[in-house]
Amino acid sequence: MASVSRRALPFLRRAPPSLSFVRHMSAGVNTVINFVPQQEVWVIERFGKFERMAEAGINLVIPVLESIAYKKSLKEMAMDVPSQSGITSDNVTLSIDGVLYIKVIDPYKASYGIEDHIFAISQLAQTTMRSEIGKITLDKIFQEREMLNSNIVEAINDAAESWGVLCKRYEIKNILVPDSVRHAMQMQVEAERKKRAHILESEGEKTSKINIAEGEKQSVILQSEALKAEKINHAMGEAESMRLQAEARSVAIRQIAEAIATENGNSAASFAIAEQYMAAFKELAQESTTLLLPGDTHNPASMIAQAMAVYGKMHDSPPPTKPTSPPDASTPDISTPDTPTPDRGH
Repeated sequence: MASVSRRALPFLRRAPPSLSFVRHMSAGVNTVINFVPQQEVWVIERFGKFERMAEAGINLVIPVLESIAYKKSLKEMAMDVPSQSGITSDNVTLSIDGVLYIKVIDPYKASYGIEDHIFAISQLAQTTMRSEIGKITLDKIFQEREMLNSNIVEAINDAAESWGVLCKRYEIKNILVPDSVRHAMQMQVEAERKKRAHILESEGEKTSKINIAEGEKQSVILQSEALKAEKINHAMGEAESMRLQAEARSVAIRQIAEAIATENGNSAASFAIAEQYMAAFKELAQESTTLLLPGDTHNPASMIAQAMAVYGKMHDSPPPTKPTSPPDASTPDISTPDTPTPDRGH
């Protein structure tokens, strides 16, 4: 009778070592006609030996002869990994906890391969995490959290393959560091921020000075080009002005020459010269306080006569002749020896 009671209540001889094991894997009471829920598998034993797997639906279990040994859920489960301490490669003590996601893929191995696969995986996750933390420095733990998670999952799957359990993923929840280390990290972060701020400020000043220098350079170049263009335009304007003045003066001289050649032209020219002569004396008197004047400035008629005499002398003088080349030695002298040479002294 005692054996029948143990067979009817198999969970008494298989008391799980943890509450989670009881919650997820406790055996059930045989009611002959049993309804297995979806995503669950019941392990049926006959006379204490594995008989079959009862899947979702109606299953008949013979009383006394057969018993429900294990109930395994095929759903993915999330389990907390308790916080544990670890020492990094740079000798900093950390306290880390996480969440582990597992799923039973082989109910037979999960039932007979290990006594409590949840407890075993939890312990394996803690030891693996401690081992992985000791391989890297504190700074890399925050930077390479993804790599740390994947390494823990890989290590758990290697060990849990014979347990019929698959570890889907592992996530680190909290990383706690000592207060002194946290203060040092804050100071380091603040120093890095100040460093970046100084670098950005210096880069800004550098860029500003370069832009100002480039602007001044372009300004000088543009000013020199503008001055060059101004001088060129001014020179071209003066040249054009001189050309036009020369043409106008040429036309005026030609017209004056034609006018002089007409009747009473000499009289008109004499009048014009006398008028210009008087105007010149008038301008001299206005522009300077020191004047050199002829002795008979009180006699305008004498001044006009002098001006006309100058004009007449210029008009009567013959045009300048081109200088002749010296006679060639081979050319005979054809001058008459009897021709007297004028005396230049007289």
